[in-house]
Amino acid sequence: MAKNYTRQIWVRTGILAVVIFAIAGGIIYWMMTAHNVYIDSASVKAPLINLSPSAPGILQEVYVHEGDVVNANTPVARVDNELVKTKVAGVIVSVPETIGAQVSPSAPVVTMIDPTQLRVVGEVDENKGLDRIKVGEPATFTVDAFGSQQFSGVIDEVAPTSNASGVVFNISNSRETQQFDVKARFDTTKYPQLENGMSARMWVDTN
Repeated sequence: MAKNYTRQIWVRTGILAVVIFAIAGGIIYWMMTAHNVYIDSASVKAPLINLSPSAPGILQEVYVHEGDVVNANTPVARVDNELVKTKVAGVIVSVPETIGAQVSPSAPVVTMIDPTQLRVVGEVDENKGLDRIKVGEPATFTVDAFGSQQFSGVIDEVAPTSNASGVVFNISNSRETQQFDVKARFDTTKYPQLENGMSARMWVDTN
């Protein structure tokens, strides 16, 4: 009888401990999420810089390859007798294989990025904390290529318009949720391992 009573006490104590831990965990989770906006869909990227000739002509030569690191004022291609040059230092990300093709001033012959302009760009649903995100707030992010390693940044832009590609007709009564870009800058000299196109996740501290 005494053993059964003791066993009941231990069982009740165990259940009570589980409940207490669950409540404590819920409170901690609420405190963390109440002051953070989590962005699952994000990537490291920089604005594309398209290099084009000033006049239409035939693409005669290309002097660079994808992945090349170039300085400012570096010739990257020749269209007729015009040398197409870089205006800033950066990394070549796209090179056409169309030697002999007719190109126009609106068509890039080489595309590059400026690594100093890399940002973490996340897409946030309009109803999942977008209104809480402000320029200047700290952000923490991870990059898939580096597992759970955390990086630090600061929000420097919240897009004023959504990423909607056009009007979507829906026969249901539910409205389509719009997504907005949120960009965080970071110290590119501190994190030289981060490269254009890497997938990421981001947390914005809105406290």
